[in-house]
Amino acid sequence: MKAILYATDYSENSVAALKYAHALSIKLGAELNITHIFDYPTLLDTEVQEPFPHLEEDAYRQHNKKLRDFIGKYMPKQTDDIQIETAALEHKSVVRGLIEKIDEIKPAFLIVGIKGGSAIREVLMGNTTKQLLGKAPCPVLCIPADYEVKNPETIIYATDFELEDLGVIHNLVELASPYEAEIQIVHISTGKEYAGTQRKEWFEEHLKKEFTYPKISLRVLLDDNVFHALKWYLTGANPDLVVMFERKKRGFIEQIFHRDLVKKMETYGQFPLLAFNVFNYQPLTSTI
Repeated sequence: MKAILYATDYSENSVAALKYAHALSIKLGAELNITHIFDYPTLLDTEVQEPFPHLEEDAYRQHNKKLRDFIGKYMPKQTDDIQIETAALEHKSVVRGLIEKIDEIKPAFLIVGIKGGSAIREVLMGNTTKQLLGKAPCPVLCIPADYEVKNPETIIYATDFELEDLGVIHNLVELASPYEAEIQIVHISTGKEYAGTQRKEWFEEHLKKEFTYPKISLRVLLDDNVFHALKWYLTGANPDLVVMFERKKRGFIEQIFHRDLVKKMETYGQFPLLAFNVFNYQPLTSTI
């Protein structure tokens, strides 16, 4: 498998994501790329009035050392033969800097911590994470700060009964197979949904045709409040990973998953969240 990209802001709230990225890289046999995006003038707690000799060079040196120190302090000792690359990179925008890095190495996932921050600048939290969910050219895996890393046994995907969902499920099978994890596919059907039964039958037929993975199940819930119904279901199922698709409004049941639902679930923050968008839902098998 290709690389996994982990991005940190040096905060303790991103430690769990580092441990998760390390464990996932070992399990999938993927190269682990670790990065921090910085804007070097922010190293000074004042506005830069005149050019400073070697300012950029010093900034790179300081941040790369800080990144190595962070990894040395928090990443578990490497017990498997995986390749690890580290780099602190300068960019005015954290989001654009990460997207450029993704375009360069084309990772399977970008892994970030949520509810994190730093004394220098807020990085992988709030608006930055929300922008990544919708713009990143690879799936974004958000790890809560207090999450204890373990092998996933239950993965839940909230489906909209669309053809794109099948592409996402291909990714999930690639991810779940090494762990022999269960994939629970759940759909929340509202009273306003059009042709819901027909779409469910169509989707089930394609699931049987496309996938031989034995641990896939499908469940339909009836509720007019999609967000609260999904939170209720997740609380009862206690999944190890929640998967959602950030989509544009279209299709037979466009009213069910409005495009802000993924971002609302990110703020829920109880479970690791893997978010796909319209730019990155293609099967992993097409790029391995």
